[in-house]
Amino acid sequence: MERSATVTWNGSLKEGRGLISTKSRALLGIPYTFNTRFKDVIGTNPEELIAAAHASCFSMSLTGEAGKENFSVESIHTVANVTLEFSNDTWSVNSSHLDVLAEIPGMSESKFQSISEKAKETCPISRLLNTKISMTARIWSKDRITSTSPPPGEL
Repeated sequence: MERSATVTWNGSLKEGRGLISTKSRALLGIPYTFNTRFKDVIGTNPEELIAAAHASCFSMSLTGEAGKENFSVESIHTVANVTLEFSNDTWSVNSSHLDVLAEIPGMSESKFQSISEKAKETCPISRLLNTKISMTARIWSKDRITSTSPPPGEL
């Protein structure tokens, strides 16, 4: 199986702009520039796309691991934070942190931590990144609400 994306860049690094499209057409002519990458300007950037890929891949991997243990997932909310840092005269993606909140009825905290770690290790995007990947994983259920367990979507 092969997936592809196409980028067209025009102009210099700081004044130019690029357009990102995917073969599936899920992204079609999405703009990105120096400012969308290094400043808070609306538009996307490579690191944001990596974060989206990592969060979505992990969520699917966690769902699969839960299913292997005969659990049905109600919801998984994953935020991936990819860190781009400048050191030794170059930019590098140094880490990806997954912040996970899942609602999986009947699953214990220890089982959740175990399958979350396995999902993190087996997610194809985790393996691709070859970078430090950290994670905060929390399980949530309506019958177990605590002050540290917000409903899904409120990380």
